[in-house]
Amino acid sequence: MDAEMKKTALRMIPYGLYILTAEDQGGRLAASAVSWVTQSSFEPPQIAIAIKASSLTHSIVKETNAFALNMLRKDQASTAPTFYKTVEPEGQTVGGEPFYKGKTGSPIFENAPAFLECNVVGSVEKGDHSVFVAEVVNAGVKQQPEGRPDDSILLVKDLGEKTFYAG
Repeated sequence: MDAEMKKTALRMIPYGLYILTAEDQGGRLAASAVSWVTQSSFEPPQIAIAIKASSLTHSIVKETNAFALNMLRKDQASTAPTFYKTVEPEGQTVGGEPFYKGKTGSPIFENAPAFLECNVVGSVEKGDHSVFVAEVVNAGVKQQPEGRPDDSILLVKDLGEKTFYAG
């Protein structure tokens, strides 16, 4: 396989950019930028999401079987890079983002335009990421977006011509 062709072909897949949050019973909180997300079922409502296997986020999601997916608006592009690395919570903020606990106990960003709370129903652990399939058990939207809802969400390509998440 030609490495450059593979990289280019994979970069043709559009990616949203979200912040996944989870907290365990001991109070360890994880918040990570994720982009490999898709809806995988209408009934029950489910999503599939890939999480880096070596991350704290993966460990907590695997332990608790719960997480929140915080959406980002296009004007929140400066928020995403904060969560490329491990960030420590400070009181009721993480990475500078204020949050509250949702129904699953997962942190939900007060500034997120929308969120999904999910309970894991299955996983596949292969390669450097695991794919978790999770049922959506709660959702919220702060304000209805104008136009198409998917046009209001931050995409990896919105971060600039030199930013990619594949390949």
